[in-house]
Amino acid sequence: MACAATLLAGGCHRARTGSLDVTVIGDRPKLTDPAAGPLSSADALLLENAAQGLVRFDPRGQIEAGLAERWNVSDDGLSYIFRLQSGKWPSGRKIDARDVVRLLNRARRETSLDPLKDTLGAIDEIVAMTDRVIEIRLSAPRPHLLQLLAQPDFAILRDGQSTGPFTLLPTGDTEPLHLRRLMPGADGDTEVREDVRLAALPAQSAVAAFIAGRSDLLVGGTFADLAVALQANPPRGSLRFDPVAGLFALIPGRKGGPLADRALRSLLSRAIDRDMLVAALRVDALAPRYTLLQPGLDGVNALPAPPWSTVPFARRASPLVTEANRFFGRRPHPVLTISLPAGPGSTLLFHRLADDLARIGLTLRPAAAGDPVDLRLIDEVAPSTSPAWFVRRLRCNRVAICDAQVDDLSDAARSTQSADQRAQFLVGAARRIDSEFLIIPLTAPVRWSLVGNDAPGFTENRFARHTLIELGRKAASER
Repeated sequence: MACAATLLAGGCHRARTGSLDVTVIGDRPKLTDPAAGPLSSADALLLENAAQGLVRFDPRGQIEAGLAERWNVSDDGLSYIFRLQSGKWPSGRKIDARDVVRLLNRARRETSLDPLKDTLGAIDEIVAMTDRVIEIRLSAPRPHLLQLLAQPDFAILRDGQSTGPFTLLPTGDTEPLHLRRLMPGADGDTEVREDVRLAALPAQSAVAAFIAGRSDLLVGGTFADLAVALQANPPRGSLRFDPVAGLFALIPGRKGGPLADRALRSLLSRAIDRDMLVAALRVDALAPRYTLLQPGLDGVNALPAPPWSTVPFARRASPLVTEANRFFGRRPHPVLTISLPAGPGSTLLFHRLADDLARIGLTLRPAAAGDPVDLRLIDEVAPSTSPAWFVRRLRCNRVAICDAQVDDLSDAARSTQSADQRAQFLVGAARRIDSEFLIIPLTAPVRWSLVGNDAPGFTENRFARHTLIELGRKAASER
């Protein structure tokens, strides 16, 4: 009975033992070099907590000191100077600015497979001024640079050795990983120790562990596995959604095929009932999207939705059928393939899209291994509040079907010194992407967590990046 009462309040969790148990959905996290390729959500969580960058995100997604104890930005915005904290690698070797410069340059070099390396394109040079001072020199001002540097993609990792704030203790191949953070006590002598046990599990097992009280916090949820949490009926207030910006959208998956035709891309986009899709996802405050740029980005106004999107779907469905019949004529209607991640959310998305497209005579089926893929899903959180990432995500070196004028506009935006002119270039590129239906936006990405009573320091944020520091303590503003 006592356990049942506790469950209603926020989960049936055992007495505190000095450690916090955190579960991330996915495979066992590793300290992975971001330059070697895209990070899984589990690897990103470990990196941002055990291998911080020059700066890092606090629980609210704001910038705070990381490996750098302080920094200054020149008046013209073209120079960022960072002073490193004194510290050592786990091997005992002193952390030197030259090591950090070399590692940052590796992340942005041409051979790097880090998907965020393009966001640092305005960097001209990174230099070590002394053994503890680094300067980043830019070709044009970038007010969002710190947000980018706080991403785990730019964590400082050297030969598998990390820089904190947590230390990864040896556990061999056993689960969970053990993270420890040591801090000076109030009297300057006694150390305060913070321990986190980090496990990685498939969604079903991760949710079950949280419901059973074996986990204080579950992170790493997406639209694909949200149904697992909803069906488990978690304690009231424990299911949290990050208010992220980003792309949850469809793009053509290959250069040829039916979707090389702009007219068909237009027809397909207008045939999708986004209101029904958003309702099926069951996420409060989620809204349909019809344009590339999400409202709330810095320096640009939200672009107006296309006129057709304001017509209730029930009224535009019949004309769409007529248009589709005229478009195809006597030709057979194509069968389109789509690639989606595993999970019940993907099954829901597939059936919603298949039903909508069947209305205009199109057949949708999952792409089997080796099949040409007509549609791919982008489910990515924007790494900063700049609109540039949205535009450059559709550059010709990133997608199958593109527009050279978009690349020209995004290059012009990168090189200009004027913030107003940069915004104009980016908006122009975004409008062209929308008018050519190079992307079919659906809504914002979904990122969710399950938060127990023993993790009051957890806070949702727009980057869905979650520090494990002081999870057991409420923020000062809430105490």
